[in-house]
Amino acid sequence: MVLLQLDPFLNELTSMFERSTEAGSVWVTLKRSSLKSKAVRNKMATAGEAIEYRCLIRATNGKKTISTSVGAKDHQRFQASYATILKAHMTSLKKRERKEKKKSAEADKREGTSKRPKKS
Repeated sequence: MVLLQLDPFLNELTSMFERSTEAGSVWVTLKRSSLKSKAVRNKMATAGEAIEYRCLIRATNGKKTISTSVGAKDHQRFQASYATILKAHMTSLKKRERKEKKKSAEADKREGTSKRPKKS
């Protein structure tokens, strides 16, 4: 796993999504990270230095793993590009089937009426 720059990461993520359109999945994880070991973080904390946390982003399709690190300054630009990629490649998702009967039954319970007329 190699840390890529932002633009190569987004390009590779796009190609991963394109390769997995017919079959397969892509997993993307986001994690807060300082990219420093615990010992170094403890030394910085005792010295009173501020620790800069970054967002570590990993993507894998089961065979290949890519990752990048995004700082606070680049976060808005990365998030906009990432959202565009996700919207473009979410076309293969199946739309969820909703049951009309269940919704209408719940609405009737709230109103206290039913569709069937009472027999006298």
